[in-house]
Amino acid sequence: VQLQASGGGLVQAGGSLRLSCAASGRSFRTNVMGWFRQAPGQEREFVAAISSTGHITYYADSVKGRFIISRDSTKNTMYVRMNDLKPEDTAIYYCVTRFKPRPGVRSVDDYDYWGQGTQLTVSS
Repeated sequence: VQLQASGGGLVQAGGSLRLSCAASGRSFRTNVMGWFRQAPGQEREFVAAISSTGHITYYADSVKGRFIISRDSTKNTMYVRMNDLKPEDTAIYYCVTRFKPRPGVRSVDDYDYWGQGTQLTVSS
């Protein structure tokens, strides 16, 4: 099971960027997928998650209205479109998924697999 995140980089405040997460090794079509992020010196925090069908999405309050999560199950790929980026969005972004069902989606403990992370830096 591998999750490969990509698309990070350096962006000016107010700009946009899209991160991708390609899953391989098993079919992820029936699993929740999501994004977490970790800024220097801080704990990992939930960003967004999407249901297996893609019809239900969840967002952290800090990104709601600016970020859009989506998935293409035919490609085993998940995305997050990030708009109106702010310096406080600077972090390493990790994609996650799980095989063991759980009721929640916002905790690090809700996921079984983590990608290696991709760095986003937003300059002011």
